Amino acid sequence: MTVDPGPGSLVQGTLHMLILKTLTLEPLHGYGIGVRLEQISDGGCRVNGGSLFPALSRLERDGLIRGEWRVTENNRRAKYYHLTPQGRAQLKRETRQWEAQTTAIARILAATPGQV
Repeated sequence: MTVDPGPGSLVQGTLHMLILKTLTLEPLHGYGIGVRLEQISDGGCRVNGGSLFPALSRLERDGLIRGEWRVTENNRRAKYYHLTPQGRAQLKRETRQWEAQTTAIARILAATPGQV
């Protein structure tokens, strides 16, 4: 039996890294992070609130992001998140690991009979 994650689903284990990367661009509130991920990926990555907000809580608890309440352009209060120095270092580590993994997977997928 196979499970099709469907279009727009994230690769498991990448949500924290993608949130951290998004916050390198500018401080954003939770909804804005979800919208920005979808915009940047051209609809390839969609995150529902049930995954996004717990992830933001974990990142904030671990000191990788910091939240601050502000008023939005629509005159509503929202918690804006920004990256901490620890978050920036974590993003750097996770990006290196991701690049190493994708390079290894690409080599495996490109393998041909007799090459190994």
